Amino acid sequence: MKTLFRLFALLPLPVLHAVGAMLGWLSFLASGTYRRRFAENARQAGYRLAQVRPAVAEAGKLVAELPRLWFGRAVAIHWDGAQLIDAARSRGQGIVFLTPHLGCFEVTAQGYAQRYGRITVLYRPARKPWLRDLVDSSRDRANLASAPTTLAGVKQMLKALKAGEAVGLLPDQVPPQGLGVWAPFFERPAYTMTLSARLAQQTGATVLLAWGERLPWGRGYRIRLRPWPGDLPQESESAASQVNAQLERLIRERPQQYLWGYARYKTPAKGPVV
Repeated sequence: MKTLFRLFALLPLPVLHAVGAMLGWLSFLASGTYRRRFAENARQAGYRLAQVRPAVAEAGKLVAELPRLWFGRAVAIHWDGAQLIDAARSRGQGIVFLTPHLGCFEVTAQGYAQRYGRITVLYRPARKPWLRDLVDSSRDRANLASAPTTLAGVKQMLKALKAGEAVGLLPDQVPPQGLGVWAPFFERPAYTMTLSARLAQQTGATVLLAWGERLPWGRGYRIRLRPWPGDLPQESESAASQVNAQLERLIRERPQQYLWGYARYKTPAKGPVV
């Protein structure tokens, strides 16, 4: 599989995105469960299927671009709001990047690592050994460290923030039971991780909202950064609700690139309390 990924990594990004768009539509047409969840999640956010139809192709592009991002040469990255990072670094503060399942979330961490230096990203280890090996080797890049969703991983992220470094995570990813609280997401209860708020509260780090816009015709990506409005509440449910509200704000910037097929409202799996 790794060899196959390396071969696909040689293809131009426009070709990968074209193939991904077709894969996105094939998956959408082949799976009734996926279609229903896609439409239900979009409708929950107030969108008709016609308004977010491009997201079907974008989901396929998300998969097809991975070989290039993981094993290929660097892609073109543009910045919107980089001064927010510069300001936080000038104060010597760590940075917590909160990125929803919007656009290309892989490129946000890569872009920071290339331009600014070390960043630690939270990830859930794959269960299958072959996939775990693929993911681990793909993220073995300069200035890019990975922290698993374990107590050791949380300690790793806290250490990085206290050293003035950056960390990144997907706060709209459903955490295991015991690692989150129920909070509204587009006005429907969704199990939401509390880790993002805890990291900022325990370290005094700057919180920034970030997402990687996928540019048309494979022209690369634009990392869009937004400031966090005010302070995070200390109470877990209030903090989680505020995080979800800010993610909604990002998603409404470009709903056509959100991963509407993601099972955001699923019941969390059992897991250790971190």
